[in-house]
Amino acid sequence: MEAEQNRSPLKPRGEWHSRGFLPHWEAGETPQALFFRLADSMPHHIRERWAEELQTRPEAIPPGERRRRLETVLDAGFGEAFLCHAAIGPIIETALLHYDDDRYRLHAWCVMPNHVHALITPLSGHALSAIVHGWKSYTAKQINRILERTGKVWFEEFFDRRIRNEKHFEDSRHYIEQNPVKAALCAEPAQWRYSSASFSERARC
Repeated sequence: MEAEQNRSPLKPRGEWHSRGFLPHWEAGETPQALFFRLADSMPHHIRERWAEELQTRPEAIPPGERRRRLETVLDAGFGEAFLCHAAIGPIIETALLHYDDDRYRLHAWCVMPNHVHALITPLSGHALSAIVHGWKSYTAKQINRILERTGKVWFEEFFDRRIRNEKHFEDSRHYIEQNPVKAALCAEPAQWRYSSASFSERARC
């Protein structure tokens, strides 16, 4: 009990943990694919329909299917979907890049209109949950300042997957950079301004 109380939230724990919502994997320097979304990105009618299905469906819905459903809904761009506005997109990009090679290695990322994808490896002493909290805390303050309002910006939780092997790593990178193409927002990954594909292209110019 004493060890649990003295455990720092900034130290990776090498195990699954949860704050009561979704489980997260803290495993030190292990690549993780993750995404987090705006608070209003999931319409109420869809949440109600899914809740009804969970009550009537006899077998559990596999985590992979749940994630694919959620990503399909997010790609539809529900809610205010302001993350790629000219005044806000640079804030998200700056936050993601700020501690690259310091607290984590940022392998791929993409800012969609109402959610953000990233493929990162936390570096020693920096927990995944603390990294994501830092992104969300900083950007929420900046976004509310620009929009001249207060209140919740991000949904409380984020979604993460531990990368199993090199193929999974490359598949995750490909998915993240192709997400705007999949959502019919552009024809080529590098055309999407707020993404690692575009950033790499700009860096070469």
